[in-house]
Amino acid sequence: MLPSHVIAVDQGTTSTRAIVFDATGGIVGTAQREHEQIFPRAGRVEHDADEIWTNTEWVLARVLEDTGLSRGDVAAVGVTNQRETAIVWDRRTGRPVHNALVWQDTRTQPMLDRMIAERGVDAFTEQTGLPLATYFSASKLAWILDNVPGAREDAEAGHLLFGTADSWVVWNLTGGVDGGIHVTDVTNASRTLLMDLRTLDWSDELLEVWRVPRSMLPAIHSSSEVVGEVRTPAALRGVPLAGILGDQQAATFGQTAFDTSESKNTYGTGNFLLVNTGTELVRSRAGLLTTVAYRCDGEPARYALEGSIAVTGSLVQWLRDNLGLIRSSEEVETLATTVDDNGGAYFVPAFSGLFAPYWRPDARGALVGLTRFVTKGHVARAALEATAFQTRDVIEAVVADAGRELEELRVDGGMTRNATLMQFQADILGIPVVRPRVVETTALGAAYAAGLAVGVWADRDELRTHWKEDARFEPRMDPDERARRYRQWKKAVSKSIDWVDDDARILMGTTG
Repeated sequence: MLPSHVIAVDQGTTSTRAIVFDATGGIVGTAQREHEQIFPRAGRVEHDADEIWTNTEWVLARVLEDTGLSRGDVAAVGVTNQRETAIVWDRRTGRPVHNALVWQDTRTQPMLDRMIAERGVDAFTEQTGLPLATYFSASKLAWILDNVPGAREDAEAGHLLFGTADSWVVWNLTGGVDGGIHVTDVTNASRTLLMDLRTLDWSDELLEVWRVPRSMLPAIHSSSEVVGEVRTPAALRGVPLAGILGDQQAATFGQTAFDTSESKNTYGTGNFLLVNTGTELVRSRAGLLTTVAYRCDGEPARYALEGSIAVTGSLVQWLRDNLGLIRSSEEVETLATTVDDNGGAYFVPAFSGLFAPYWRPDARGALVGLTRFVTKGHVARAALEATAFQTRDVIEAVVADAGRELEELRVDGGMTRNATLMQFQADILGIPVVRPRVVETTALGAAYAAGLAVGVWADRDELRTHWKEDARFEPRMDPDERARRYRQWKKAVSKSIDWVDDDARILMGTTG
């Protein structure tokens, strides 16, 4: 009899988790460990890839210990991950040649500025669905090859491997230097600025542009497909590794948004709205990305439009770690509810520039509208409201592209436990916001993809039966007040734009 449990490894921007799901999609157990956020200077964000792998081993061992499960109880393992973050390692030693360059890192902006001046920001959009931006992996990979001594020579000799976090985790799970498989899936590959959306293969033209040897790149697989077996940790040896999706596509899968026009919005380190466009490649006219939603083995790929927001949950972390306004992320709601509104303060968290729908790398964070009346409670509320306002920005872009309004918004992710935020989100959108019973849909999506591949679930229709509504937030704000607050938000955004100039680049050390 086939085991009925599936483990999802959720390698995120701030932590790594292992979550065990049963055949109903319910959570049986979870283990989590944060990793260090490394900020060498302004605009640079790094992770220690070795620490990420160590944490992956730890959470897998811990969740098996806590649940009492063994390999015989586990049908498959699925992996989901922070996308775009670039890791380069030596296949001979298994050691990274440099810290991972995180998707939020902006050190490659001068390189991209030169390329944009020559080719235009949409030079490769037709092939990749992506603008030229520091967000994506290609410029990060090029930076590592150009700036780590000996890296380019080793890469051209075939000694170095590149991947996003999924490739790194899977390579280690399947043996590392002792036969580890070097793979990714179509969703992660679609975020690199190196894959052609039409062929679902690496583009020779783009590899030449970025000067990347093809030998560095992982093989591209479907999102739901057996790609190998786990060899490390030993407690899971022999269990099929059967699902890989980038975190936002995994959340879409976990929300069972499988078909055309179905959507979800994930509230995590950043916010990411995906709208499924089916097997059709739809090009945005309003600042959204075209990306791969998922691909099941033997089927055509499904595509999506995506609105990517860089800073939402990480703004709460910033209030905690940088300013000390709160001791834990959960306290932000308590602090925000000490006041009735934002006191006229608006917070634009453009720490890495503005992503969708603006795509303004010259923007930086701004807290505007301050008076002596404003307290730390108002700042906390403004931080939460920034998440909701940015979400409205991308939904306005979706409406412009689709030509019709959304009837409701399905949400997931850790921040959706914050009822104050969810109510304000409904208020500022003017539509219901619906939270599912299982909000950890990123991990759930990876588990669903892996379980489908090995037969835990028969098909995607069966997965739909597991989706259950937990809470529905109806809009209560007066329409005139909604319009007024959104106008103020747009004014605040205008104050954050065009901040980065030569003086700012000298401060960030990115003049070269």
